[in-house]
Amino acid sequence: MIPFNKPYLTGKETIYIEDAVKSGKISGNGKYTQMCQSFFENKYNFKKCLLTTSCTDALEMCAILLNIEPGDEVIVPSYTFVSTALAFVRQGAKIVFADSRTDHPGIDEDKVTELITSKTKAIVVVHYSGVACDMDKIMALSTKHGLFVVEDAAQAIDSFYTGKDGLKRALGSIGHLSAFSFHETKNIQCGEGGMLCINDEKFIKRSEIIWEKGTNRAEFFRGEINKYGWVDIGSSFLPSELNAAFLWAQIEHLDDIQQKRKYIWEKYFELLKLHEQNRVYSLPIIPDYATNNAHMFYLVCKNIETRTEIIKRLKENSIFAVFHYQSLHKSDFYIKKHDGRELINCDRYADYIVRLPLFYEMDEECISKVYKYLK
Repeated sequence: MIPFNKPYLTGKETIYIEDAVKSGKISGNGKYTQMCQSFFENKYNFKKCLLTTSCTDALEMCAILLNIEPGDEVIVPSYTFVSTALAFVRQGAKIVFADSRTDHPGIDEDKVTELITSKTKAIVVVHYSGVACDMDKIMALSTKHGLFVVEDAAQAIDSFYTGKDGLKRALGSIGHLSAFSFHETKNIQCGEGGMLCINDEKFIKRSEIIWEKGTNRAEFFRGEINKYGWVDIGSSFLPSELNAAFLWAQIEHLDDIQQKRKYIWEKYFELLKLHEQNRVYSLPIIPDYATNNAHMFYLVCKNIETRTEIIKRLKENSIFAVFHYQSLHKSDFYIKKHDGRELINCDRYADYIVRLPLFYEMDEECISKVYKYLK
């Protein structure tokens, strides 16, 4: 049996968890939390990182930091996980859903302008499958209209964008704020976990307060104040040291994990490219400005019947492939709030995409078996 996903363990996770337990500091914001945050800040040039219990929590912190209120409009791609929109709905925002590109499931950057009104406060982009949106276009809109940009980089760890200026930047380091996921389905993981990244310094101080239940507790533990109290809204967004210790073991093996996942992705592409001309499916497209972090390998089928048949055929041979998001603008929760626009590309990806198994421990035999039942 070839599962869709299998979380990879480096072997050091339980060692570091035991170390955290023995330290007597397991409630969060201890040694391992700080080691993880410093690693990401230094490696990817984020100004400030805060581990969270999930990417959903990180996105909710973004909505709080941006002071999203009832009446505000936030532009969000419809082809994404519910958390991308939900974080802003919880603050009372009206979600204005954007369509996907014709060549990629990410937001159609060229169609965002027509969605901006005097009530628009933020644009949220999703780097689908770890492949960058055109951030030059998005940041230009931000500057022109005075909007905040949030990068939902849940799938985008260790992926990069090269701008028109020739500079290569880590995804999550370009917008004002960004959110990552360390769910067990991600490249590196701790079961459940996430991270908020702050790239605009004006949000740093408040982000720590929101992270620590609306208190200035983090400043207190750094010795910057002699007592702490309730100063703002917030919640218990920080994870325990056990999650951070687990994540640290993954971080130590990041380069190895990425190398293996990219090998599997390239092998899929190389084999399936031979049969793309049959028009049953098309392969992922990586724009020139983007890198590939091998988060997932997906096919865009010619219709929903083809996708259903592929998933069924693979399952009959003990290979588990899955579809992905459903259009949020058509969801039971939001359909009556949507403005009625058709989002054709989003619906096409919702009906046509199939994701193939991709995990660290896949070997040549596994890859060949998947290929055998796809060609």
